[in-house]
Amino acid sequence: MKKLFAALLIPISIFTLFGFKSLQAQDATIRGFIYEKETGEPIIFTNVYLYKTSYGAASDVNGYFAITKIPAGNYTLMVTYLGYDTLKIAVNLKPGEIRTENLFLEKSSVMLDIVSVSAERQAAKTETQTSIVKVTPLQIKQIPTIGGQADIAQYLQVLPGVIFTGDQGGQLYIRGGSPIQNKVLLDGMVIYNPFHSIGLFSVFETDIIRNADIYTGGFNAEHGGRISSVMDITTRDGNKKRLAGKVGASTFGASVLLEGPLKKQAENGGGSSSFILSAKNSYLEQSSKVFYDYVNEDGLPFNFLDLYGKVSINSANGSKINFFGFNFTDKVNYQDISDYHWDAFGGGANFVVIPGNSPVLMEGVFAYSSYKMQLDEENQQPRTSSINGFNAGLNFTYFMGKNELKYGLELNGFKTDFEFFNETGSKIEQQQNTTEISLYGKYKLTAGKFLIEPGMRMQWYASLSEVSLEPRFAMKYNATNKTRIKLAAGIYSQNLISARSDKDVVNLFYGFLSGPENLPQEFDGKEVSSKLQKSQHLVVGLEHDLSRSLTVNLEGYYKYFPQLTNLNRYKIYNEEDAPPGTPDIEKKDFIIEKGKAYGVDLSLKYSKNGLYFGGAYSFAFVERYDGEIWYYPHYDRRHNLNMLGSYTFGDLSQWELSLRWNFGSGFPFTQTQGYFEKLYFTGGINTDYLNENGNMGVQYAELNEGRLPTYHRLDFNIKRIFFLSETTTLQADFSVTNVYDRENVFYVNRISGDIVRQLPIMPSLGLTLSF
Repeated sequence: MKKLFAALLIPISIFTLFGFKSLQAQDATIRGFIYEKETGEPIIFTNVYLYKTSYGAASDVNGYFAITKIPAGNYTLMVTYLGYDTLKIAVNLKPGEIRTENLFLEKSSVMLDIVSVSAERQAAKTETQTSIVKVTPLQIKQIPTIGGQADIAQYLQVLPGVIFTGDQGGQLYIRGGSPIQNKVLLDGMVIYNPFHSIGLFSVFETDIIRNADIYTGGFNAEHGGRISSVMDITTRDGNKKRLAGKVGASTFGASVLLEGPLKKQAENGGGSSSFILSAKNSYLEQSSKVFYDYVNEDGLPFNFLDLYGKVSINSANGSKINFFGFNFTDKVNYQDISDYHWDAFGGGANFVVIPGNSPVLMEGVFAYSSYKMQLDEENQQPRTSSINGFNAGLNFTYFMGKNELKYGLELNGFKTDFEFFNETGSKIEQQQNTTEISLYGKYKLTAGKFLIEPGMRMQWYASLSEVSLEPRFAMKYNATNKTRIKLAAGIYSQNLISARSDKDVVNLFYGFLSGPENLPQEFDGKEVSSKLQKSQHLVVGLEHDLSRSLTVNLEGYYKYFPQLTNLNRYKIYNEEDAPPGTPDIEKKDFIIEKGKAYGVDLSLKYSKNGLYFGGAYSFAFVERYDGEIWYYPHYDRRHNLNMLGSYTFGDLSQWELSLRWNFGSGFPFTQTQGYFEKLYFTGGINTDYLNENGNMGVQYAELNEGRLPTYHRLDFNIKRIFFLSETTTLQADFSVTNVYDRENVFYVNRISGDIVRQLPIMPSLGLTLSF
């Protein structure tokens, strides 16, 4: 497999040479940005083309488009997008000219499917898009909302290959990858925990999101430092024309959003600046004593507060710089069982630059992010972890007709501080500074019905003095207008590891550690030559349009993890106190493991005349080998099924009804075999063990041989929009979570036997005023 990946280096160099040669031609280029006229916000993934020619492009997440290698002449530039009037502009292009056109689309009062082309359907033919899902606020709002608060955390749970631990816990597992192996970016800034303890909500306010790209595997060279998946979220710039906002409240929590111009954008464009601010919180711990006292008379223990702000400064040609910052907090207190809380904050800047005489797009980011957590648990030592640091990047994209070359560099530096006690009572702690530097390049080639994207990434882990070369590859074959075959593969590495107890029935705590240097010298009979965690991905898929309204997507994947680092559950001695000849597995803080994740994901989408249906089924296996035994990690779920339906109706589409049902087979856990009095022999051989009082000890059964009961839940939501004026609406939401009151298990305390259930039936009501 490695030989196959290494062979990709040759086409990269060849494609790069062809790409730079094309820049020397005297063909013309037309580029620019596409904005919504009403707000000045960029319109993403829009089709832009020269009428009655084959020259065209789609706008990116910044609304930027570039059509290159155009012969000189007179053309009609045309923009079509569903829900907006078609725009036509006459252009005269001279040899070698690089022309900038910033375009403004007006919302249409009439939907004309004949001239409007679905951007999603078009992107399916022009982008490889293997194991990637693009998510917008419109899609997020199609699922049943909780208390009127649509959230990306609720939407992610319906995607194929994505596993959540349930209503509580807030952990995300993507195709066999644990949370630490999933990279989350907000405007290019690293977010270490994107989900709250109540799994219904993320830290992201839905209405500030412009787009979210979810890579479930096989991602290309622009992303690295994680071995499973990437979630890349871009926020809006804010309304450049007028002051606007939203105020919402429900039985769960409240939210406020305010946006507007600092320097108003003129009708025909020009420079501008804008801001957007958002705040949302949960007061469920307090409100549940009034509305949901049947669940717990002491209230549901969830509180959080999320703050985000952004200022955007835009030049006349579309270049811009954004400044942003955030503070996210979460606190959950399960009475007499555990107290868990975390705090995250950070900020930074990113920019987009359009050079005057070159068909290139330059993007960059510099940001700082900090995260700290603590878990205090009954009859257990406290667990604490923190991570903070910066990330910086610079990216260049050259547009060469239907082909493009993208390359860049990244710099990451972070500090970890960790303290943990394992099942034997041994203390594990670490404080470490880490630096990572990476270079990458990828080339997109369009050759007839083929789209080919080879890439290469070089990761240098300075603190470990180790370099990782990581070839990537993606391909799509447009077999017919309705059928597409796709493939993606790559090698990945990461330094960050997570620390958790495999003996927890359901885990709340995820500590962050830098990859330790003091690892066992051998694993599985072979010498350990690397300190990194590694993976290899292979994904194959088939897309088929059964009709204009119905699309099916089938993907099979295999992820091999040749080296993983985990806390040593077998540790008995501290290394400095271990008797001579003690094997590594009894004294090292960490052990080496290997593993694999494989499965099949099937998804179905139907959308027509206000009716939407989506279905996703995953059949998956996740396995680990620790040098002693093969076992299933706690997030291995064999079957996962999601069904979603929504219907919009009324003369003004003012009503919406939606349903969502989720079924998941049981997670594995380590069963309790018995209890005993545990003596620590603090006095050594002189300990009076006949009179010393010990603690309660647990005798565990085989690792993760048990299975929790199956999980399933039905959610319902109905919305009604009241139009108060041209720019003001009031939306009323009524929702029911867990309609048939399924008693799903969340947490079991091994000592007391107390069981914390997932959320019971919970009706909620919310109101949102938009202006």
